[in-house]
Amino acid sequence: MRIGAAGKGLIGVDITSATVKLIELKWGGGGYRVESYAVRPLREGAVVERRIRDMGEVVDALKRAVDHAKPTSRRVSVAVPASAAITKTLTLPATLSDDEIETRIQLESDKHVPFPFSEVAFDFQRLGLNERYGDQQDVLLVACRQQDVGQLTEAVHQAGLSPAVVDVETFAMERAYTELATQLPATVAQDGGVTLVDIGAHMNAFHVLREGRITYSRDTVFGGRALTEEIRNRYGLSLEEAGLAKKRGGLPDDYQRSVLDPFIETLVQQVGRSLQLYYTAGRKQEVRRMILAGGTGVLPGLADRLAAETGMEVVIANPFRRMKVSSRVDVETLAGDAPAMLTACGLAMRVRG
Repeated sequence: MRIGAAGKGLIGVDITSATVKLIELKWGGGGYRVESYAVRPLREGAVVERRIRDMGEVVDALKRAVDHAKPTSRRVSVAVPASAAITKTLTLPATLSDDEIETRIQLESDKHVPFPFSEVAFDFQRLGLNERYGDQQDVLLVACRQQDVGQLTEAVHQAGLSPAVVDVETFAMERAYTELATQLPATVAQDGGVTLVDIGAHMNAFHVLREGRITYSRDTVFGGRALTEEIRNRYGLSLEEAGLAKKRGGLPDDYQRSVLDPFIETLVQQVGRSLQLYYTAGRKQEVRRMILAGGTGVLPGLADRLAAETGMEVVIANPFRRMKVSSRVDVETLAGDAPAMLTACGLAMRVRG
């Protein structure tokens, strides 16, 4: 588990409950370049709550993604879910070396992690001198169970790739936000007041960011799969057919009124509830902009409804807007998938170090 630099040429792989997403970035000339990318579906139940339940299915999907993307690198960055990771900022004597910090963490592990240290994968990063005490330094500790790291690296190995970095989803999301922030007015990007709403297949995550860091998060169990299921049940389609129809259209005339509009209304209510709970929790920072991410975030009409309900400007996430793109990559297809690629993008951005 490495928090440090990853070198040049890196593939970000995001394994979710519905898809495997792969993006390869390179750094040079002061910017990122998208070299290759692919998104491939997973069977229901292969990944549950971000944990692999069917290794064979995940490896097969990852191989299919690699076959399609044909990346030039084999080095991969993956992420454990935020719920599986423990992050703490420790205050330690400034005179400690890296080896001494590592020893100190091991000796005091019972203070920092709630499970046996023999089961722990951890890393740390110096954050600089403590603001209050000049003879102390702040050290970021990240720890999780070795089995969580092992699952991910095993999937990467079996797909014929080389695991180079194991990150945490939160850090990857924050890294991708540095690209999104360039698309916001300077006062908003600097002062905060931004919520990132990531709507996936089964979950929607509500994050508030300040100065590029996630300061508040709330997850709700409701996502795009509910819409797919409703389409399947109402129109007698298979799950795969319903998923394709949701993306490409061609559904009966009553679809907008009887299926899509009620689904969007439920999503809007849930986002509004998350915003209300944010303020109820005593958070004083006003949220003034909303960024929609995730595969379901691009539903037609959703951004307009959220804007009308919250009074905010709502934009669709595209972390690749400023990046150069290889001629091997279809720019329009990438733009369509971009809102769902934040974690994969943030992982691949480790190529810069």
